[in-house]
Amino acid sequence: MSVITDVGVRAQFPAAENLLYLDAAHQTPLATSVRAGLDAFYDQALRTAGPKRDWLTRVEEVRGQLARFIGVNADEVAFTKNTSEGLNVAAHGVRWERGDNVLLLEGEHPNNAYAWLSQRPQGLEVRLVPEDKKWADADTFAPYVDERTRAIAVSHVMFHSGQRNDVAAVTAFAQRRGIEVIVDAMQSVGVLNVDARALGVSALASGCHKGLLVPQGLGFLYSPHDAERLPPTYVALAGVANSRSSLVAGPEPVHLYPGARRFEIGNFNLPAIHGLGASLALIESIGIDRIERHVLCLGDQLIDGLNALDIPLVGPIERGHRSHIYVLDLPGPFWPELFAAENVRLSPVRDGIRVSFGLYNTSDDVDRFVDILRRGRKRQGTH
Repeated sequence: MSVITDVGVRAQFPAAENLLYLDAAHQTPLATSVRAGLDAFYDQALRTAGPKRDWLTRVEEVRGQLARFIGVNADEVAFTKNTSEGLNVAAHGVRWERGDNVLLLEGEHPNNAYAWLSQRPQGLEVRLVPEDKKWADADTFAPYVDERTRAIAVSHVMFHSGQRNDVAAVTAFAQRRGIEVIVDAMQSVGVLNVDARALGVSALASGCHKGLLVPQGLGFLYSPHDAERLPPTYVALAGVANSRSSLVAGPEPVHLYPGARRFEIGNFNLPAIHGLGASLALIESIGIDRIERHVLCLGDQLIDGLNALDIPLVGPIERGHRSHIYVLDLPGPFWPELFAAENVRLSPVRDGIRVSFGLYNTSDDVDRFVDILRRGRKRQGTH
């Protein structure tokens, strides 16, 4: 049963009416209110040629909105281009010496893995940890930790299975050993209730084009640590606290901003930040806990339909270990071709067919999809 039944929410997403959209883990459709936020920026640019002071004021307002949304302080949040940039800033900021190691799950997203694998020529050992069950927790990583382990990098929700890893347990384990925990939250922020402070992570990175409903090209990085613990990868005017008003770089020592602004290196994606302000307002008007229950309830309904058709899931079934992502064990080219013909938007992934729900999806969407699966099974049976 859907938790979100307000037709006004669904009406904000025309794409969800034009096709059966089950691809939130790839990107979410544009909402009318988010488009209005984008348009507010473009209208100002068109009519006044850029009130930059007003725009930068809006940046700080949205930074505060975002920080409150993930349970942290505004000075702990930096805007980035995407998840990958945030993960690379964190991965290259962790201090290590030749022979030290970092742990990642074998199935991690490449953009998380490459941030660390690229440092192997300098002497960093990257240990790829096999998954011992359908989600990861402290026990998953513990056998691979030693006195040279400096970081654990993990996704909160895995893109290819939908499993929700127990990040809080991992960080509790890691903190006792002085190990940094770097989290990719791309698939959870805006869909699940993510309290970054409570998770206890060293850094958390995400883009905004999935659960946060904004077009591609904007992300953020949260870190509670200062430059001594997590220095920036590169430095520009935006991150320097003692820059001169004349914009002349002098011989004096460079003092970075103590908070996350030290990670920012140039002009902001101003239209997307305006859109993010609108999307956060929309999400908060519904309630993130309500959105989380909604996608899990849709998952319950989908799982019932899959069980009736004897179609297994790749990821976990337990509510506490799953998310809005459900990967169906349906190999072969038949299914993607069928879904395309039925005007269904979803994604084939490494282990099957990925269905991913957003706040705009309904119980009727699930019923329609299960019916397509049922007819597909019958077609397969006639061949």
